[in-house]
Amino acid sequence: MSEDRHSQADPVELIKDPMLKAQREVENGVRQFKSALELIRAHILSPDAKFRLKQAHILRLHELALDGIHPLAGTYRNSRVFIGKSDHLPPNHFEVADYVAEMCDYISQNWEEKNAIYLSSYVLWKMNWIHPFADGNGRTARIVSYVVLSIKMDSLLPGIPTIPDQIAADKKPYYTALEQADREWRLEKIDLSAMTSMMESMLAIQLFKATEEAGI
Repeated sequence: MSEDRHSQADPVELIKDPMLKAQREVENGVRQFKSALELIRAHILSPDAKFRLKQAHILRLHELALDGIHPLAGTYRNSRVFIGKSDHLPPNHFEVADYVAEMCDYISQNWEEKNAIYLSSYVLWKMNWIHPFADGNGRTARIVSYVVLSIKMDSLLPGIPTIPDQIAADKKPYYTALEQADREWRLEKIDLSAMTSMMESMLAIQLFKATEEAGI
């Protein structure tokens, strides 16, 4: 599996200088994570209100990640997109909104029956499968998945590195899990075994780091 799977679309980035772009990405990442924590807090403090993943949540988190970097920050892509060094071809742009809506409905319909690892793994895979944005798909999928995991576990999960940070630091297991799920989907099956195994391991690392920091 390759080192990276960037979206391949028309180059319309707003910041051309690599160093300035990298700095803006870091700043945006902090803002995106803070917004995700606010969303998590709002729902774990309201246990009587059933969480429903909404397109508005996804679009807002994407907007924060790509603000000032891409003109389509916070909106779905308006053209075909390809994933470099991947066999998967995402759906046409005019199908994106329907697929995202189906994904959100799936999470709502399975919220009570499925566990946190499964639901977050499903979001992580399905968002990458849809590839709804011209850029920033991976980082948005990872933070939305983390929001679902945290709310389902009814917790602001302690410990660093967080799961999104662990994935960003070593993407090979992540890409392997995505490709495995894509292959099974082509056989009309949902098999997230590789993804759930990865998520379980990363959650254990995050929580173990939290106990270390607490001196437990």
